Amino acid sequence: MSAGTGGDPADRVRFGDDGLVPAIVQDAETGRVLTLAWMNAEALGRTLERGETWFWSRSRGALWHKGETSGNTQAVTAVATDCDDDAVLVAVRPAGPACHTGAVACFHTPLQGEVGGDAAPFSALPDLEAVIRQRAADADPASSYTAALIAKGIDTMCKKVGEEATEVAIAAKGGERDQVIYESADLLYHLVVLWQSLDVRLADVAEELASRRRGEG
Repeated sequence: MSAGTGGDPADRVRFGDDGLVPAIVQDAETGRVLTLAWMNAEALGRTLERGETWFWSRSRGALWHKGETSGNTQAVTAVATDCDDDAVLVAVRPAGPACHTGAVACFHTPLQGEVGGDAAPFSALPDLEAVIRQRAADADPASSYTAALIAKGIDTMCKKVGEEATEVAIAAKGGERDQVIYESADLLYHLVVLWQSLDVRLADVAEELASRRRGEG
């Protein structure tokens, strides 16, 4: 069963006999899988047209707009199908938690090992960026090191980045693996603070790296 006919980009999607297709929702910046929901043709069409996620509730038998009541909307950055065109991946920038429990993602009950959640390595830098952004906007410099560092200005931030980079190099020269890890964490923190002061986002740096991989830079 297809989504329709004509030039609609959703035409290629193969909906099941029940008229639904599974939709995996992923944070566009962290890569974290946020939830698995279901879409019918109308929900997919609205998602593509309106730039926010819409789903089909199997329990209520109705369309629902994510965040309509909670405010935790999901701005869509990309939509793709899998190799069989019978599932879709929706990359989003969430305005709040994806899970109705208030958790960042719906996948937070472990069965074996640790996957996703706050422990995911890929989420560490975006999570740090979000915390620093919040500190810069709301925190009192008298009680927040981050806010105080930003308040001191670009020269102080540049000095700290240089100092931490030197500490990494010294630890590496001495073959101190654990110290390299420790100092690298300090360097990344101060680098993200510097980015914040210049309105540079992790996504901007990631895009620069991606353009180099594509041979554009």
